[in-house]
Amino acid sequence: MTETHATIPPGTPMFPPGRYGRRREPGRRRPVLTAILLVALVAVLTAISVRLYRQYGDPAYDTQLITYTDITDTQVVVDFRVNLPEGGSAVCLLRARDSAGAEVGREEVAVAAAAGQRQITVRHRLVTDARPFIGEVIRCRPPA
Repeated sequence: MTETHATIPPGTPMFPPGRYGRRREPGRRRPVLTAILLVALVAVLTAISVRLYRQYGDPAYDTQLITYTDITDTQVVVDFRVNLPEGGSAVCLLRARDSAGAEVGREEVAVAAAAGQRQITVRHRLVTDARPFIGEVIRCRPPA
């Protein structure tokens, strides 16, 4: 028996019998597998975010360069402010560069806040190999 237009729902394509093989049933959905993959993806992205935050985003050790002065052929004096956890300490990396941008001095400076103090202003004389053009605070981090 052949199909007639009366038995085919409207909008269904009509294919000649036997010409295109048999039609596949709609695919079976796998909601459990999709949910497991989604949870795994969220866990991986969370782990990456936490690691990057710990490495780069600790606002407790925020620094601000105030000024660099007393530039001579062998030094630059760097004034900077550090936000620390209350009564905490940090190690700050200072750098001096010449007018061409080459590094002429680098030093790590330990700073500590008094009890109840969250912000400390530091003045440090950075010794250089050549005449510096600028003094910088690269970063501050918790002491090792």
